[in-house]
Amino acid sequence: MRTPAAMIVGIVLGPCGLILNLTSTLAPNWRDVSRIPDRAFDLIQHQGLWDICEESESTHQTQCNIQDSLGYYSQQPVQVSKGLMPSSLAVLVLGLAVASMGVRCWTETPHFLLAGLGGLLLFISGLLSLIAVSWYNNELYNLPATSGSILQVGYCLVLGYLGSCLEIIGGVSLTISFHQCCKERKLKKAATNYNYPPANKQVPAIASSIDNTDFEMHYRTSMPRSYTNALDVLEDERVSKYSYRSRLPCEDERASKYSYRSRLPCDSDL
Repeated sequence: MRTPAAMIVGIVLGPCGLILNLTSTLAPNWRDVSRIPDRAFDLIQHQGLWDICEESESTHQTQCNIQDSLGYYSQQPVQVSKGLMPSSLAVLVLGLAVASMGVRCWTETPHFLLAGLGGLLLFISGLLSLIAVSWYNNELYNLPATSGSILQVGYCLVLGYLGSCLEIIGGVSLTISFHQCCKERKLKKAATNYNYPPANKQVPAIASSIDNTDFEMHYRTSMPRSYTNALDVLEDERVSKYSYRSRLPCEDERASKYSYRSRLPCDSDL
């Protein structure tokens, strides 16, 4: 069968969110500090979760590993983001691994339960990164900085927002597989209930003239899935040396080897 569109959306958006969030986590550009007093006019300080860099706009020279003299790293939003962003990446990688085992394009049918679990992990990963990025953005102007400097949002926050949204959308798309999984379980349960006749159900009179094995196969194949039958549906309309007049409205193909002419039309003819 074809891979469902919801699975394709989830398995494509998941890796895209991984790349964006990985870049957002590692790059030192969550906040830009410019026009720092007593420093060069064209100097911009890029502050991230793990490093602080300074760039000169005129010469485009960048120097990293700048010492944190204002206590920027000790602030709660920075500390929380340091914990949530790597956790989000770990959950995302696990979710993609589980989803890839469920969305198996090289097999006849995908594994809907694994695909749904992978989507749930992607959704949780997107929430974790979204919490970190939103909290940092809310507290961006309250974090310590040199008085008189200009504070701006860095591109890492933009990538973090975008990656989190892609992960959430992809996760929701994959979790739709849970619905199909429940549907399959109901169908299997219904098929199991109809495999054999109930113990208290009376056997039709026709069973007396048909072998037990043939009647069991007759009962199994009398399910509503007869539209998949590849045998000749007109076989029971032909008369053979075992022909007789049936009291039942319609018989299936197993009983038709003792073919007969029925007064009523068969379902398969219709």
